[in-house]
Amino acid sequence: MKYVKPLLLIAAALSFAACSDAEIAERDTQAAFSLTIAHINDTHSSFDPVASSFNANEMRVYNEFGGHPRILERANQYRAEAEAANQPMLFLHGGDAWQGSAYFKLNEGRMNADILSRMQLDAMALGNHEFDLTNAHLNEFLSSVNFPMLAANVDASGDEDLNQQSNLLPYVVFAFNGFQKQRLTPEEPPPENQQLVAVFGLALDDMPNIAPNTGDLVFANMVETAQAMVDEFHAMGIDKVVALTHIGKAIDVEIANQVNGIDVIVGGHSHTLLGDFSDLSMGYAGTYAEWVINPDGESATCVVQAGEYAQAIGRVEIDFTRDGRVLDCVGGNTLLSNDTFYRDSARTEDSYLGGTATAEVLDFIAAHPRLAVVDENTSMRAHIDAVYRPAMERAYGTELGMVPAEITHIRTPTEAYPTGSEVAPLVALGQYQWAASEEVVAITGLQADFALVGAGGVRQSLAQGLLREGDITLELLPFANFISIVPLTGAHIIQLLQDTVGATVPAGSHAGKFPYGGNMRYRFDVTQPGVEGEIVSVEINRGTLLEPEWQAIEAEAIYNVAMNSYNATGNDGWNVLYEAQKESSNRVDLAYVEGELSAFAVERIQRTDDGRLQVIYESAALQCDIAGVACNTDAMAVVEFFRDIYVPLRGAVLPLPYGVVEWNLPDSEESN
Repeated sequence: MKYVKPLLLIAAALSFAACSDAEIAERDTQAAFSLTIAHINDTHSSFDPVASSFNANEMRVYNEFGGHPRILERANQYRAEAEAANQPMLFLHGGDAWQGSAYFKLNEGRMNADILSRMQLDAMALGNHEFDLTNAHLNEFLSSVNFPMLAANVDASGDEDLNQQSNLLPYVVFAFNGFQKQRLTPEEPPPENQQLVAVFGLALDDMPNIAPNTGDLVFANMVETAQAMVDEFHAMGIDKVVALTHIGKAIDVEIANQVNGIDVIVGGHSHTLLGDFSDLSMGYAGTYAEWVINPDGESATCVVQAGEYAQAIGRVEIDFTRDGRVLDCVGGNTLLSNDTFYRDSARTEDSYLGGTATAEVLDFIAAHPRLAVVDENTSMRAHIDAVYRPAMERAYGTELGMVPAEITHIRTPTEAYPTGSEVAPLVALGQYQWAASEEVVAITGLQADFALVGAGGVRQSLAQGLLREGDITLELLPFANFISIVPLTGAHIIQLLQDTVGATVPAGSHAGKFPYGGNMRYRFDVTQPGVEGEIVSVEINRGTLLEPEWQAIEAEAIYNVAMNSYNATGNDGWNVLYEAQKESSNRVDLAYVEGELSAFAVERIQRTDDGRLQVIYESAALQCDIAGVACNTDAMAVVEFFRDIYVPLRGAVLPLPYGVVEWNLPDSEESN
């Protein structure tokens, strides 16, 4: 791909964010070839809509966004428009369809295979959460869906579950005759007088450090693979190249900076909703689409991504000249709303916006380029409600307490939530309280000082209304990780916070590693916005839950820190935990065996030849996949905390009365 001239590139880049669906439809048709790509990513089994809110002028409106039936309805609208215009179109998924809701906990990959196969996807990237079960489960999913999963840098030849899987591919090639498209097999020659588009996939090359259940798959370097793919396509005479990735927006930009010839990167993993949503009080994560100049100085790549949890769908239109150069790359993300609105998160009859107020909100949405009211696809909604919803409703179990108003989970601090998540500190506090209980101390010999959780391990906000056990075990903390108690020096803790918090400062970075504390707090000063910052203070609560007394940690002192086993082993950028335990460890892992709480002493952590982190136990290993072993102590701890401590103390499920993260921007940034 080559861009026509730098000035055109710059002018086009400045125009991207303001383009609505209507403007796309009205564009002139002078390009020799124009391709529309609709895209979603990080849908995480969000088959139902997500409770949300936005600012409509000066009014806060509470609504619902997305869900797969609404995404399907909008995708069908895009398809109908493309067909009417005889316009080539692809519908792509940027990975991480798995995990995230009670639907997944109950149905594993089967419901995703069913629902996604009804959406007429053309391809999907391989996400890290597609490894949350086993490769045998992934193989079953791949055999069940009617679209390919793409990962050019993954070698499955040595994996017994996936080495015969024909639907895990490095790339696919589509031949277009207007709207009509044909997916070519490697054996068949391309049809004459049709436009060819290659789509290849990229997975994280450090996947074993993020998703431990990758079996014997081998992950190759992303940059080297991407350039090799482009070169191969060009040798085949294909000059229109799409990369479908699940590596995060920041790494997408790095790929574009280092690889020549990718026209478009359709991404996922960082949950980045590109486009300016600041007028809705929903932030601005970057331009849609972002142009990146390739290293040869003659080609450029546009990068797109569509947020999270099936709330939005992206649509980008790429215009090419006759010799394959990109003329333009225009589009945007659209948040898909229902048409029922409330004035507060309780969403009661008294707070319902009816009549004139609803009409004003509908007018606001109709005039907004990045919002749309879209009905759910009735057939898909009926199918979900008939086949899957009854079992999910039965699985939620006992009541824990009332949530008077929505408690919000976001991964990192924002202007609207300067201390970050309201949910993660409650999760961390619950895990600390459990780890510090007499029962746990008696079998571990370790008195917990505080707990840490990664933002990515907490999957959703707590909606207003009745909180049930299944809201925690099935949706909030669905990964069934056991609690580990790890003795660490104060210096290790400070370095861990510096590494994990600092890694989330750059725009578009993966923020799942961002830490929140229970019974501890820290201050982080951003020294260069979007680039770097530093941990200024770390304190532990030596008082009570509601009357804290903060004490600075000491670098040489030893602290017993509770956290889930995934992070305790050093995964997802918590590498300090590996370094602290690679020679020896006094860590203890906790699970229930035949109903009895049991402790498993860890000897050390080792890194295998292929980069995986492995726990070495002093004696019998903790095996979560055998009958009678319950490893979800991370979720059970929080259930017990709400039921036995927090709700009796506070009368309801409420946010903590104090923040555990102080996030400071430079004075010039704060004044903007």
